[in-house]
Amino acid sequence: MKINQEAHTSHISQKFNEELEDIRSQLLEMGGLVEKQVQDAVDSLVDGDSRLASEVRKKDKQVNQLQVEIDEICTHILARRQPAASDLRLVLAVIRATSDLERIGDEASKIAKATLRLAEEGTSPRGYIEARHLGSQVRQMVQDALNAFARFDTAQALAVLREDDKVDLEYRSATRALITFMMEDPRSISQVMNIMWVLRSLERVGDHASNLAEYVIYLVEGEDVRYTKTEKIEKVIRHEEDEVEGNLLGQDQPDKDE
Repeated sequence: MKINQEAHTSHISQKFNEELEDIRSQLLEMGGLVEKQVQDAVDSLVDGDSRLASEVRKKDKQVNQLQVEIDEICTHILARRQPAASDLRLVLAVIRATSDLERIGDEASKIAKATLRLAEEGTSPRGYIEARHLGSQVRQMVQDALNAFARFDTAQALAVLREDDKVDLEYRSATRALITFMMEDPRSISQVMNIMWVLRSLERVGDHASNLAEYVIYLVEGEDVRYTKTEKIEKVIRHEEDEVEGNLLGQDQPDKDE
């Protein structure tokens, strides 16, 4: 059964309503924090800002703490409320999403670590433009996935999944170009390899953003679409939309017995 935001604000227990809204709000807070981590990590790399890179790494503890707190609330809800149907899906989706957000924070920390290494070894002659561009793409994916979660928007979630295919193509293209450059100039291998690890981390951020989008579809549609091709996921969403449209049309039909 397709659900929306109102489906989680109609319980008899006001406390239950508050608990469900609390985990969703905290998830979005955690998401905003890791999105900023990714942005700052890329900025620190491109600008050669070691201070900002160090701040990104320090924020990792805050992200980890938020995950622990959200998991504790979810565990409490599962034990005390024994939620069912869409409520259960919401709790499970939040638990899964916090895990991916924590890993996005880890990838941002890896990028910051690469920035600090480059500050010691010397800047790379290539790869910064690619890192900035890929970083902008995956940060937007994270933001869009979080917005989809906030609005129960499967259309936006599907758009995130489509964007991941583009990110994968650009990552492979950038990697091939950097490998070619290292073959032509072996003296740059150490520095360029740091950039390649950054690109790998950014590609992984895109993967985790895609996971967030899949959880939105699971939450709204009740379909587990992990390991499913984008084309099939699109059919799942369209099928549900067609059913809703058909029901509305049916309501508009006049009663033949009247």
